[in-house]
Amino acid sequence: MKMTLTIAAAGLFLSFAAAAQEPCFEDALLDHLAGNWVMTGTIAGAESTHDIAVEWVLGHQYLRIREVSREKTDGGGPLYEAIVFLGWDQPSGRYACLWLDSTGGGGLSPQAIGYAEPDEDDLAFVFDAGNGEIFLTTFRYIMKDDSWEWLMDTESGGKRAPFARVSLTRQ
Repeated sequence: MKMTLTIAAAGLFLSFAAAAQEPCFEDALLDHLAGNWVMTGTIAGAESTHDIAVEWVLGHQYLRIREVSREKTDGGGPLYEAIVFLGWDQPSGRYACLWLDSTGGGGLSPQAIGYAEPDEDDLAFVFDAGNGEIFLTTFRYIMKDDSWEWLMDTESGGKRAPFARVSLTRQ
């Protein structure tokens, strides 16, 4: 009897868990970003090359971007690394982006989450530092050659300055 109740409880739990799972997040624009890329261009005034691997994760709810620079530190590690998650914020009707990188340990804060309004070919994320400064990161899909541009700018006191201009081409 005890075994039957345990099996019934486990079955009930699993059925509730399955029913509570969100359906896959389907997004044609983000599907174009999945794959392996080489990123080249200028970041903070210096030429740079990064390897980018992008895949759907966690039940196809998030697109994970793994970015690693080819430039090395004195210790031989990558000069820059990032793990970025893109997804959909249902309550606000916007894309959300969590950017975690090797420039500091403050990534798990509200300032590390940017939001972008839906657009046909652009994802223009705004990261609000909360002190009057914002960081803008636009992912722009170029359909004619199946490539991407990433445009990154800082804005303070109403003045915008370019931070990065890079292009992604498929490996």
